Amino acid sequence: MLRYTLMRLGILVACLLVVWGLVQSGIAPRGLGDSNGMWIILLSLVISAPISFVVLRKERDRASVQIVAKVDRVKANLDANRSQEDEAVDEAARAQADVQADAQSESQGQPQTQGQPS
Repeated sequence: MLRYTLMRLGILVACLLVVWGLVQSGIAPRGLGDSNGMWIILLSLVISAPISFVVLRKERDRASVQIVAKVDRVKANLDANRSQEDEAVDEAARAQADVQADAQSESQGQPQTQGQPS
């Protein structure tokens, strides 16, 4: 991904230099008033976008494959963590149910002393 970004930036800088040279030599028109710098940047962006789209197709596909693989790994890790969390919650619920069942069976097995002085 870094390689693709650097290649894209390189194409932008190359276009910026070419457009700047064309504007300075008078081949390309200058911007209005003080907008010459903005004009050069905007024109460079417009020219570099289709060049990058065509020239960096293979590199973009490689970067896409890497991103998809990374997203799949993250999803798998999230699913694994979610299942571990579900198992922990289920185990806690079973333990609580066992404690309640034990308490209920103890209370049924012993005589009630309610209302009798101790």
